[in-house]
Amino acid sequence: MKTLTVSQIINADFRISESSPVLRPWGLSLVVADPSVLTPEISHDGKWHMFFHTTFGVYHSVSNDGIAFAKAEKIADRAMRPNINLIDGKYYLFYERTRPLIANALNLVNAVRWKSEIYVIESSDLKNWTEPKPVITNTREYEKSNRGMSISNPYLVQENGINRLYYSCGLTYIKDCGFCEPTHISYAESEKLTDGYVSAEKPIISPDRNNPYLNLCSGCLKVYRLSDGYIGIQNGIYEKDGKSHSAIILLTSSDGLNFEFAKMLVEPAVVDGKNWMKQFVYASHLVRHGNILRLYFNARDTANPILGRECIGFAEAEI
Repeated sequence: MKTLTVSQIINADFRISESSPVLRPWGLSLVVADPSVLTPEISHDGKWHMFFHTTFGVYHSVSNDGIAFAKAEKIADRAMRPNINLIDGKYYLFYERTRPLIANALNLVNAVRWKSEIYVIESSDLKNWTEPKPVITNTREYEKSNRGMSISNPYLVQENGINRLYYSCGLTYIKDCGFCEPTHISYAESEKLTDGYVSAEKPIISPDRNNPYLNLCSGCLKVYRLSDGYIGIQNGIYEKDGKSHSAIILLTSSDGLNFEFAKMLVEPAVVDGKNWMKQFVYASHLVRHGNILRLYFNARDTANPILGRECIGFAEAEI
């Protein structure tokens, strides 16, 4: 990705794949969400590997083409919103770790109703993983809200000996969905990969009532270092015509900290007669495979908390 220019990404024409969605919910979970992907170019076995979460934890699935994925295996409980990285021959999976469901559900006397933080597990083969280790814990007031404390959506960028983990935090209740989405986006930095992170004194992105794609809350942000700058891919949560929505937008930056809107990438729509992304398109992961850019993301058909389903699909662009 680092050999590409910002203008190449801006000019890329992303189109939803006819194969989408590639993963749908199964069993008792209503969601498959927050894909993080390894391409054959960097995986140890030359295959596609997708990490994602359901209601019951983070799962891993393998594919020969990035479209048809094998039966997924759970690799972490109390886990959401994974970010997989291959660094010096070892895999590092950062993710949001929650308390047990019963603790969150029955926590009536504690002022914190929800609590989640960033943890990491390590592997050399994507099969055997270390015990979870805390990476970013609550140190800033903006990570809290009257609904609890949330640190989520980790995304690692390494540069000049510094490890920077972007993350979402805070909780904003989305009334028509019946659940919360992240309020702010911030970051933490460390010279070490799995500890020593210090969070920024204030968020870098917060809700903006005047921004049509960010007037409710911030969603999540994935940042990529290119040859001549940075891009950010964000899914803000917004209200339009009395309903909540989410869209994936492209941002640009000269320093990876201050971002400006560049263009819309993926909006909610009915595509090829399919309703799977009708009202929301959420967290994404941009990867390169040869001369193809592939943007994996999860989407939701309707806000209704009982009837709504979240699936994973992708859009592609040639470069």
